[in-house]
Amino acid sequence: MDTPDCLVDDWLLDADPAIRWQAMRDLTDASPVEIVAERARVPREGIAAEILACQGADGSWHRPDAPDWLPTLYSLLLLRATGVDPTEPEVQSTVARLEEGFRWEKQHGAKPFFEGEVEPCINGGTLALGAYFGRPTESLARRLVGEQLDDGGWNCEAPQSTRSSFHSTICVLEGLLEYERAVGTSSEIVPEIATARKRGEEYLLRRALFRRLSTGEVANPEFLQFAFPPRYHYDVLRALDYFRDAGVQPDARTQEAVRMVESRRQAYNPQFGGRWLLDASYTEAIALPFNESVGQPSRWNTLRALRVLGWYERRGTEPASNP
Repeated sequence: MDTPDCLVDDWLLDADPAIRWQAMRDLTDASPVEIVAERARVPREGIAAEILACQGADGSWHRPDAPDWLPTLYSLLLLRATGVDPTEPEVQSTVARLEEGFRWEKQHGAKPFFEGEVEPCINGGTLALGAYFGRPTESLARRLVGEQLDDGGWNCEAPQSTRSSFHSTICVLEGLLEYERAVGTSSEIVPEIATARKRGEEYLLRRALFRRLSTGEVANPEFLQFAFPPRYHYDVLRALDYFRDAGVQPDARTQEAVRMVESRRQAYNPQFGGRWLLDASYTEAIALPFNESVGQPSRWNTLRALRVLGWYERRGTEPASNP
């Protein structure tokens, strides 16, 4: 008889290529040749292909009820989450149109997309996209490092606020990690970025990823709700997946958050089969329909939860690097 984990793996493998190839890489013993072949389907089938196809001729993504920057930024962040190969011709032409046509709003400098605007949470995502898609922007990385607050994190309300925000901090950490990964040792700013990331990680770890430092209370109940796509919103699954991706070794400060993820797994039954539900989804920020429903089993959350648990279970060993 199949075990619940086998059934979950089968469910993830019977999915959009964006999920399937990551499940093969992170959760199975599929060969590198099989993984590469599956990843090659991503820009041509499923959600990544839909994102690429709905780019406007002006390089932006559009929604009738939103300024262009909103669906542009968050549709691209969803594209990055698919793990699409940035060297694919379809992706390269998409990035070139974006670079040529998009400008941020005038009050934010009217700069090209990869140069960013003014808020750290937005610029963190923009930096991550530029680095992932072959346009790492050093000036934006330097700006974010310079905006780090004394407690180690970031806040879009600074300098009026001197306390960091979980939301802004995770966005910036993801951007700095992607930038550091893209430029390697070729940029003199990399040691500063590594130091800034370490301080930002400590900001979250000192708070057990979801508690107030002052009282130990849950800082925000929404931090325990697993969202996808997350927009700028913080939650513990997003944070743990960042630490996994960054190759950080789990310590006692991540244990409570990991147990929280474990506890949210649905009991095995024919309907849910040991999966995780979609607790929230910020689809008002993307330019296309999203095919998962709040309150129902989520392949995106299940994929991320399983690889976070695998990362935690392997603590003390050398983390595997992603292709």
